[in-house]
Amino acid sequence: MANIKESLSALLGIEGALAAAVVDSGSGLVLGKEGGGVDLDLAGAGNTEVVRAKMKTMKSLNLNDTIEDILITLGKQYHIIRPVEKAEGLFIYLVLAKDRSNLALARRKVLDVESQMTV
Repeated sequence: MANIKESLSALLGIEGALAAAVVDSGSGLVLGKEGGGVDLDLAGAGNTEVVRAKMKTMKSLNLNDTIEDILITLGKQYHIIRPVEKAEGLFIYLVLAKDRSNLALARRKVLDVESQMTV
C-alpha cells in the first residue's frame, strides 16, 4: 500500500509523465501534486468540473456504471483522470507528453497505482 506522496512518485515514473495530482472532487482542492508544466491547482479545480459533468450526464442517462477513467487528448499531451475506487470523491490526474508516452501502458500503470493507494 502506498500513500499519496508515494503514489505520485510512482506516477511520475511513467514514461512521458509531466505532472500528477490527487484531487478532492467535492471541493476541487489538490491533496498532493508533483511535476510541472501545468498549474496543478487550477487543473485540479477545472477537472473537478469535468468529473461532475460526466457523473451528472451518466445519472441523466440512467447509466448504472462507474467511470474507469477519462482521457483528454490534446495536440501535445494526454490528460488522464481516474477516480479512486477506495476513496469516493478523489481522483488521480496525470499529464503525459504525447510524443514520449505509451497511452495503454500509462493507463495500466495508473490503474496499478490507484489500486495500491491509501488515503
